[in-house]
Amino acid sequence: MQDNEIVDLYWARSENAITETNVKYGGYCRKIAMNIVANDEDSEECINDTYLSAWNTMPEERPDLLAPYLAAIVRNHALTLYRKLHSQKRGAGQTALALDELFEVASSSSTEDMVGRSLLSGHLNRFVAGLNTNDRLIFVRRYFYVDSLSDIAAELSMSESAVKSQLFRTRQKLKDYLLQEGYEL
Repeated sequence: MQDNEIVDLYWARSENAITETNVKYGGYCRKIAMNIVANDEDSEECINDTYLSAWNTMPEERPDLLAPYLAAIVRNHALTLYRKLHSQKRGAGQTALALDELFEVASSSSTEDMVGRSLLSGHLNRFVAGLNTNDRLIFVRRYFYVDSLSDIAAELSMSESAVKSQLFRTRQKLKDYLLQEGYEL
């Protein structure tokens, strides 16, 4: 079934929307969730929450591509669950989670904080868009999809150390870019 047909099912409030989403994107969502929570039951919880969120928040613009929309939702649910389960184990070696924490601004929701997050998000989007295709793929796979270094290396026919080096250089470029844009790190 095509994405636009699945989105139409959501808008028609048909329960088949969930079934069709699971058939087409269940494995995709499961991989993202497992990369973060590393547990079958927790992963299933994230996927179920994702389907419920998609049901409740399908945008009026009706996304042409359902995969990125679902990826963002499942990733957010998995990160939230991970933080909840590991709140006392901060710094457990999860590079992607550490980067994600860069985007969090304490627990404050002041207008100044929201503007700051919005500006940072725009800067990050421009930075990632300016990367060459290979660097962008590695960066997004690691810090959005939370793929392991070995998975990224295997997919791109690279060594893990080459992936690690590339990520280090890209993080340095990001740091320089953010400093240039006026962020104090």
